[in-house]
Amino acid sequence: MEFGLFLQGHVPNKRVAENPDYEHVSFMNDVALAKEADRSGFKYIWVSEHHFLDEYSHLSASETFLAYLAGQTERIHLGSAIWNISPPVNHPVRVAERVAMMDHLSQGRFEFGMGRGAGSHEVTGFMISGNDATKPMFEEVVREFPKMWRQTDYSFDGEYFKVPTRNVLPKPWKKPHPPMWQAAGNPPTYEKAARSGFGVIGFNFSAAPAMTPLIETYKKAIGEADPIGDYVNDNVMITNSVICMADGRKAREVAAAMGSGRLQSLVFRYHDTFPKPQGVPDWPQTLPDPTLEQVEKRIKDGYLLCGDPDEVYEQVKKYESTGADQIVFGMPVDMPVEAALESISLFGKHVLPKLDKDPVHRSSRMRDAAVVKA
Repeated sequence: MEFGLFLQGHVPNKRVAENPDYEHVSFMNDVALAKEADRSGFKYIWVSEHHFLDEYSHLSASETFLAYLAGQTERIHLGSAIWNISPPVNHPVRVAERVAMMDHLSQGRFEFGMGRGAGSHEVTGFMISGNDATKPMFEEVVREFPKMWRQTDYSFDGEYFKVPTRNVLPKPWKKPHPPMWQAAGNPPTYEKAARSGFGVIGFNFSAAPAMTPLIETYKKAIGEADPIGDYVNDNVMITNSVICMADGRKAREVAAAMGSGRLQSLVFRYHDTFPKPQGVPDWPQTLPDPTLEQVEKRIKDGYLLCGDPDEVYEQVKKYESTGADQIVFGMPVDMPVEAALESISLFGKHVLPKLDKDPVHRSSRMRDAAVVKA
């Protein structure tokens, strides 16, 4: 398994009440986490793009943030999770340009994750009628990116965007283009992404071991891929949270007090296409934070990695059986930045080397193999 970090510019209202400049603090904290992950041997940083989502995610201009990280890091891959490719949100030519520029600035370390946005609050802000309207937009746009990167005389006359004959510049630096990924949350999307040759960004809200059927669906279909891009990116990423501290008891106390109840409530406030589990109240009512006993149950059930390095190693090792290629740890919760930095450092020192012994990124192997075949 490979490991990554997920950043999204979480700005809790209670922190803003304490410090009106906390939005800035949040961004700088995320930069510090990315640099620590790079030093600690993590292979990926994934950065969200969200719009209008108070508290939940203020990281809207992620192309700027990722470009900054490219100059602040050395080895870690930098991914968009996701860039919204609906034309009213991001014109497809501008997306193709950003991907190629990130490939240059990162020296070939960029991973291109695509999707349709978080929910109706987000997409209707760009005068899109609703979530369903973004589906045909995605299908029209996604096939055009490889053409823009290859062709010098590109043109397109579609339903959702049009381009007269132009040379879209720059072209990607490392040939072929960066790995392509698609956000997915249900079996049909996992299968569709596989058949398109895309890696899957699995933003799961269930326990990681429960992801096995979805991953099996993907792995079964990837062998029959007709790739939209220049090669197949056989990769499944799933998400979880980690608190890895020298003191296992302190790690559990951090887990109980890091605002996960409010964060989960914000998820279902904005991601209105997700089925709301029983017991999740309608906003502005929020879920309470877990007790220490509930934290222990979440650890046992696979919703959370938490404890000292030895405990976390035993917990994450169980995830090998899911078939996931990459586990990414979300750090948008309201834990002290010192605890987050300690978690990254200790996981990287004591846990990661036992589970990821390959110095080469899995996505790089596939991209490099495509060059050899060509």
